[in-house]
Amino acid sequence: MTRLRPAAAGPGDSPGGRVDRRSERRGDGTPLRRREDPALPGRFARSAQARSAGAGMATADFPGWLESRRRAHHFRVERIPFARLDGWSFDPDTGNLTHRSGRFFSVEGLHVTVSEGPFRQWQQPIIVQPEVGILGILAREFDGVLHFLMQAKMEPGNPNLLQLSPTVQATRSNYTRVHRGADVKYLDHFVQPGRARVLADVLQSEHGSWFFHKSNRNMIVETDEDVPVDDDFCWLTLGQLGELLREDNVVNMDSRTVLACAPVAHPEPGAVHSDTELLSWFTAERARHDVSARLIPLDRVQDWRRGAASIDHVRDWYFRVMAVAVEAGNREVSGWSQPLFQPLGPGIAAFLVQRISGVPHLLAQARVEGGFLDTVELGPTVQLTPEYHAHLTGPDRPAFLDLFRDPDPRSIRYDAVHSEEGGRFFHAENRYLIVEAEPAPAPGPTPPGFCWVTPGQLTSLARHGHYVNVQARTLLSALNTGAVAL
Repeated sequence: MTRLRPAAAGPGDSPGGRVDRRSERRGDGTPLRRREDPALPGRFARSAQARSAGAGMATADFPGWLESRRRAHHFRVERIPFARLDGWSFDPDTGNLTHRSGRFFSVEGLHVTVSEGPFRQWQQPIIVQPEVGILGILAREFDGVLHFLMQAKMEPGNPNLLQLSPTVQATRSNYTRVHRGADVKYLDHFVQPGRARVLADVLQSEHGSWFFHKSNRNMIVETDEDVPVDDDFCWLTLGQLGELLREDNVVNMDSRTVLACAPVAHPEPGAVHSDTELLSWFTAERARHDVSARLIPLDRVQDWRRGAASIDHVRDWYFRVMAVAVEAGNREVSGWSQPLFQPLGPGIAAFLVQRISGVPHLLAQARVEGGFLDTVELGPTVQLTPEYHAHLTGPDRPAFLDLFRDPDPRSIRYDAVHSEEGGRFFHAENRYLIVEAEPAPAPGPTPPGFCWVTPGQLTSLARHGHYVNVQARTLLSALNTGAVAL
């Protein structure tokens, strides 16, 4: 039988589980705070158990509420040629697609060289957005249960336009009003010191395949103030959000990544690898991969061609860069135009889960993506667009791919289609899966770059920046909210 490593004592705990009160004050009389709030995981757990109703509405009433918000506003998205972009142009020297303000983002070229894998070198368009945005969810307790203020927000790239977003979802250009639009609602709770209690606050990456070194500040803050609720906002429990995460294209990517950072506890007696061993393995993965990723002018990117309305790969693979004109009645700016990246096929992002000595473990992959800030992040077991890998054989074929192409329905623990960042990507959808393997007394050998981790270990890593990638965080959000129980 596999031996599980015992869980370490929590911060501030003595070996017997009691807090040493003598540590609260030291010689100068300065009171010391606990390193962690021991009550916080329990509060999130109670909220996750409240699935059918909350203080704001019953879960069954949510689809009607969301449809009412859809009918309340005018939304329109039209594909346009690049020449009709307002404020955007191709730089005559580099070919980079930029905004006249010098803000928001730009589309440039990227040259990537890696030391492993079937594709060792490539060039591509990439989104460059150096400013750090805020993805923030405001929490408040009602009747002893934490609720979260969520927003019905339109994004031009969403397949169904309107999805459930965080309380605040804004780039620095947005909330500093470079667009000269309306103020971002509820922003003060996230940027004014002392306005709210911070429950989670971490810089996380976005899609490393399409963004270059992009980070957002993922935040959950709690208030005890009476908060006026705008018509496009509603209070939901963590359990209600979990129920909605079972549905296709309801909870947007920005909400999912924030929920993955929540201080949720996963009761686990131990793990196959201790936390120190896991971190050592991850550090070794970062150290062994030789990755060079540098920006180049867009007009020098090989194997891509620019037309009047799109930039495409010569084989019509991967994705295209296109442009849209947008009208949205409930946004800070009611009309604008912008570029978007459009993937040319749906993807799969999936974890294999196996019970080892009764404890669920997820098979995580150390993924290299050209846009990552630090070479490698932990991703799902499989993360790819199947049609671009189906022809590969032997060692070049992605490990475990065939387990997820047509899984046995009896083994599926989670299955939902979610769209990616609708503010930058057009109809980008992944099928998110958690598929259970047969229970095993001991894990079999894994290929290089893979490691078994528990949900608790992954949640702990997600409370730190640039360890867990955005696709893995979507699946982690399903675990943290109770959308799937392992």
